[in-house]
Amino acid sequence: MKIERIELRILRVNLRFRFETSFGVEQDLSKLLLTVHSQGLEGYGEATVGNVPGYSYETVDTAWTTLTKHVIPRVIGRDYATPAQLLQDLEHIRGHNMAVAALENAFWDVQAKATGLPLWVMLGGSRTAHPVGASLGIQASVEQTVELAQEHAELGYKRLKFKIKPTWDVKPLRAVREALPEMPLTVDANSAYRLTDARIFRQLDELNLDYIEQPLAHDDLVDHAQLQAMLATPICLDESIHSPEDARKALQLAAGRIINIKEGRMRGHLLARRAHDVALSFAAPLWCGGMLELGVGRAHNLHLSSLPGFSLPGDTASASRYWDEDIVSPLLDAVDGVQQIPAGPGIGVSLRRDVLKHLSEHVETFSPL
Repeated sequence: MKIERIELRILRVNLRFRFETSFGVEQDLSKLLLTVHSQGLEGYGEATVGNVPGYSYETVDTAWTTLTKHVIPRVIGRDYATPAQLLQDLEHIRGHNMAVAALENAFWDVQAKATGLPLWVMLGGSRTAHPVGASLGIQASVEQTVELAQEHAELGYKRLKFKIKPTWDVKPLRAVREALPEMPLTVDANSAYRLTDARIFRQLDELNLDYIEQPLAHDDLVDHAQLQAMLATPICLDESIHSPEDARKALQLAAGRIINIKEGRMRGHLLARRAHDVALSFAAPLWCGGMLELGVGRAHNLHLSSLPGFSLPGDTASASRYWDEDIVSPLLDAVDGVQQIPAGPGIGVSLRRDVLKHLSEHVETFSPL
């Protein structure tokens, strides 16, 4: 597939609700959308970066610079037979996985469209639907937390995840567990704690959680292994895992028993699939995490979730939960906690041009000189 033209677009969007984590509050967001043009077809990728360097050092600004100054000049006008060839041409770029993944995703999409196959088939997936959970931010009170949890349980979500931070952890989760004794519950600390906070996790250990996600530092494996040895509840690693090699090291060290794969953090589908295979070799369950994606990123996540190792509910909740209007059709909404993986060639969604035009802040197109 020859990369004939690339379009980069910054969108300004608003979440339907205030979403608070240990990093801070998110609601007014910028999103970066990349389109690859080849053989009369379009492939779409979404850079899963944030506005600020909280979850990752990558932001919309860094992704734009990396793509326009270092990635696109390297690949524009070139012909690639596989995503592996594309990534090989970008090996000189250290890090910036989310920026590179936006291009890699778009290439997978356009190549799948050229073959007439859904992306999940190209990836080697085995399912056409996937159970999903909902991620609930930090609320103003314990009572509001319980009420929100009950609302989402009634919608049929298969797992509820709660963001926690120091001073907001055991008390709200204990109240939710009392209200929903049978509901699968998890917590996500987003690296907000230290090993010296082990007593907090021993208390959470008593609440029959499915897992505790990324309790300690974003770049740590050793302290996570020590904490995991203290707990019956599995630790799930997220920010610590950027490659198949990271997954292998974490599972060898017993730093956690579950891995959250975000394909943007892994540099795209190819390396995410390799990390999936590593986890399978350790019999470690996987699930696909989310980064408040619009419909393009959401569709890519669903196709990745078709792989057999993704045995736990993912973060790809209904798009209408997050946005008044999404940029793709069909709308990716769950029914009774299950998302259908979009059918049709590629990622199986088309762009809503009217919505895209309304939300766009800046657009640039890149062609060979």
